[in-house]
Amino acid sequence: MEHYDGENDYMHQEDDWDRDLLLDPAWEKQQRKTFTAWCNSHLRKAGTQIENIEEDFRDGLKLMLLLEVISGERLAKPERGKMRVHKISNVNKALNFIASKGVKLVSIGAEEIVDGNAKMTLGMIWTIILRFAIQDISVEETSAKEGLLLWCQRKTAPYKNVNIQNFHISWKDGLGFCALIHRHRPELIDYGKLRKDDPMTNLNTAFDVAEKYLDIPKMLDAEDIVGTARPDEKAIMTYVSSFYHAFSGAQKAETAANRICKVLAVNQENEQLMEDYEKLASDLLEWIRRTIPWLENRLPENTMQAMQQKLEDFRDYRRLHKPPKVQEKCQLEINFNTLQTKLRLSNRPAFMPSEGKMVSDINNAWGSLEGAEKGYEEWLLNEIRRLERLDHLAEKFRQKAAIHEAWTEGKEDLLQKQDYETASLSEIKALLKKHEAFESDLAAHQDRVEQIAAIAQELNELDYYDSPSVNARCQRICDQWDALGGMTVKRTEALQRTEKLLETIDQLYLEFAKRAAPFNNWMEGAMEDLQDTFIVHTIEEIQGLSTAHEQFKATLPEADKERLAILGIHNEIAKIVQTYHVNMAGTNPYTTINPQEINAKWDKVRQLVPQRDQALIEEHARQQNNERLRRQFATQANVIGPWIQTKMEEIGRISIEMHGTLEDQLTHLRQYEKSIVNYKPKIDQLEGDHQLIQEALIFDNKHTNYTMEHIRVGWEQLLTTIARTINEIENQILTRDAKGISQEQLNEFRASFNHFDRKRTGIMDAEDFKTCLISMGYNLGENEFSRIMSTVDPNRMGIVTFQAFIDFMSRETADTDTADQVMASFKVLAGDKNYILADELRRELPPDQAEYCIVRMAPYTGPDGVPGALDYMSFSTALYGESDL
Repeated sequence: MEHYDGENDYMHQEDDWDRDLLLDPAWEKQQRKTFTAWCNSHLRKAGTQIENIEEDFRDGLKLMLLLEVISGERLAKPERGKMRVHKISNVNKALNFIASKGVKLVSIGAEEIVDGNAKMTLGMIWTIILRFAIQDISVEETSAKEGLLLWCQRKTAPYKNVNIQNFHISWKDGLGFCALIHRHRPELIDYGKLRKDDPMTNLNTAFDVAEKYLDIPKMLDAEDIVGTARPDEKAIMTYVSSFYHAFSGAQKAETAANRICKVLAVNQENEQLMEDYEKLASDLLEWIRRTIPWLENRLPENTMQAMQQKLEDFRDYRRLHKPPKVQEKCQLEINFNTLQTKLRLSNRPAFMPSEGKMVSDINNAWGSLEGAEKGYEEWLLNEIRRLERLDHLAEKFRQKAAIHEAWTEGKEDLLQKQDYETASLSEIKALLKKHEAFESDLAAHQDRVEQIAAIAQELNELDYYDSPSVNARCQRICDQWDALGGMTVKRTEALQRTEKLLETIDQLYLEFAKRAAPFNNWMEGAMEDLQDTFIVHTIEEIQGLSTAHEQFKATLPEADKERLAILGIHNEIAKIVQTYHVNMAGTNPYTTINPQEINAKWDKVRQLVPQRDQALIEEHARQQNNERLRRQFATQANVIGPWIQTKMEEIGRISIEMHGTLEDQLTHLRQYEKSIVNYKPKIDQLEGDHQLIQEALIFDNKHTNYTMEHIRVGWEQLLTTIARTINEIENQILTRDAKGISQEQLNEFRASFNHFDRKRTGIMDAEDFKTCLISMGYNLGENEFSRIMSTVDPNRMGIVTFQAFIDFMSRETADTDTADQVMASFKVLAGDKNYILADELRRELPPDQAEYCIVRMAPYTGPDGVPGALDYMSFSTALYGESDL
């Protein structure tokens, strides 16, 4: 595959694509969408597709299938297992196939593809696109990207506003895509209608046409390109390469088809001209046949409007209908001559029209049309002048009658309305004022009625053709006028009578509202108080509520009297309505309160009073029980709380003071532990009392400062403290026995520890411990003290317990003895030399101990570079602290 090496400079450059650019979400989105569509355009040939480019290639199956489709070659048989090793094997087979085509894969491994690394997956697909879709493009001795760019420039050169210089911003306005399509398939896009300032329409047009007619899948959305300052170059190159492959194969077939179409087009054009002539001639002769009878009609009309319409129709004929026909007649002659010329040039027989459709036949029919047209306009004008005088008088009658009828429209319904029966007092007063205004308007229209009657009489005398309709209309107007006068008087009387009744009812409504509102508010407040959920915590509080309730019940008789008085006002209103048959459609305008609502609320108040009595009695009993529970809990808590505190203090004194031996202290502490455990039933009994308090929802207790949480925490601390203290004494005994520490030494350690335990907490902080070491003669630097602290405080809590102090002091004593033993051992083994050899160790020590030491001496070199020879310093460094020695 050496022939790719010369051309792969560009591909190697592209393989090292800028990883940082892929971090741009907009570019990554464009690449993801474009590469997915490109892959699916090939995978669909195999009956499949992908949805997610980094997920669907992870097992390597579809990746191998894609390479087989685009290369036409068979790859190695894929692994069908679902384990990671199978997926990596499949992806490696695909990557090896790509590499076999001369492509160098940079930083792309099978593990990254299997792990769904989006960046690496997109880079791999771009490498495949370069090799199989772009690398083989060759235009004028250029290839790959330069060849594709030159092809685009050649194809779009004739189009305005298109200047392809790159594969990013040159394509943002969409005109480049449209130009490529129009250059090869001009019937698919009307390029002249495209605008450079409308990139969304241009891009959508190009992408939709390419998908529908060119079988190029939609790889990007218009928003992807327009929405970014610089579209992704790889996405654009992939899309444009699809256009190149779609058009390159169709170029030759298009040239051959054009030659055949040109010959057919000439014959089709001649046949179309013949059909057009026949149709145009038939249509023109038919129009002339229909128009001549219309122009010869001289029957007069009775109305001016009808004659004016005839004149207007004639003018429309001259202005609108005839000029196009003149043009058609001229065009018909031109088409006939053009057709004959084309047939003669093509060595075809001359065209012979159907019978009666020769050019001469059309000219004869046209002459008959112009003869009928003469004199028609003059006859129309004379008829219009004759009707104008009579029509003017009739129009005057119609205008006045129309004005009067428009004024009277709805007036009878208005006067007959019984709206006053359901109106309020304010509405009645408004209706009276409105009716007075109507009476004035009615008197003002008397003159117009008299003028209408006079005009109708004059039309009868002049023998107007439509006199019967004029007389009938005039009679209707006069009859209606008389009826309006009678109905006006009746409405006036009804309005005045209703006004007086409503004024009386209004006064009663107002009095009802003034007394009902405060009484209603009182009842609502009473219901709210009676239903209010009270929350009390003491007997004093419930007694206060009971006293207030008794005071409220004492006010009920007076309230009932007020209720009856308010209902009496409403009954008086009902009596007036029934006596005078007043139709009360509305309600009290001054209030929304009604007697039913008052009675209902009163009944509710009477019902709630005994319920409130019962609730207060029950609550009083509950508060008495709660007080008993408080006292019961407080009695026990006030004993247990101090007992726990006392025991905690006693245990602390035992752990610090030095009375007797460690065994005596341990025995004393275990007796304390037994007495504490025996106290547990009292804690349990207190827990039971606390459970009763919680169930009764008691949240405070003035009889004690102790809560159950305090008791629990104190009890748990007491148990923990006694157990920890016993454990510390046991550890001290173990340390004493293991290190051989005497009781006096142990007492001395305790005395020193207690002296520097300034807070008397049983532990020393770092500063107290440092002061203690200095007092004992230690010369401490910062590093040395840090080393010691890491020994006594391995958890780095900043404290030193007494057990850690004892371990440290015993270890310091033991370290001094060990150093002396090491010096004595060295002198015995070395003799009069100042070093020891490995053979001497094997001779003087048991075999297993000798080999144990030799292994540890291996890193050290003796004097004069003798291997395996150790001086005292090297010997002590190797063995210091080794217990096996």
